[in-house]
Amino acid sequence: MRQEINRIEILEKITPLIENTAMRFNLIPIEIDFSKENHRWFLRIYLYSKERDITLDDCENVTRSLENFLDELIPVKYYLEVSSPGLERKFKSEKEFIIFTGRRISLKLKEPLEGETEKIFKGELVDYDMNEGLTFFRFDDGQELHIPKSNIQSAKLYID
Repeated sequence: MRQEINRIEILEKITPLIENTAMRFNLIPIEIDFSKENHRWFLRIYLYSKERDITLDDCENVTRSLENFLDELIPVKYYLEVSSPGLERKFKSEKEFIIFTGRRISLKLKEPLEGETEKIFKGELVDYDMNEGLTFFRFDDGQELHIPKSNIQSAKLYID
């Protein structure tokens, strides 16, 4: 008999547990994904810390703290992957604009800004407002830009 899995329902159940566990280690889960690939379920958790880089020990600590509890909440066999978001991670949610304030990013716009021809900028994410958009310090000319949320196509962390 095939078991129907409601991935949204499972994510709603496990997210508070994952967030609380990560907080115990001074970490932030910036993405929690539960999806099926090639007939196998994967739970992927990406951790971030404002104070330091994520280490293998961080991933192990969170994994060991979660394993038994997750097995009780997830009714199918799954593979657990806990890792850092990566050096040049593409933003997948609005909350990442807030988390990564103060960091270097590469920003791609839907339309060039008035008086500009380029749509891709590298700089520092100065501030983000969920209604208005972001304030961005552009490296190439030192100009501070205000970019409406509606004009943001994508953003990712940027490393020199």
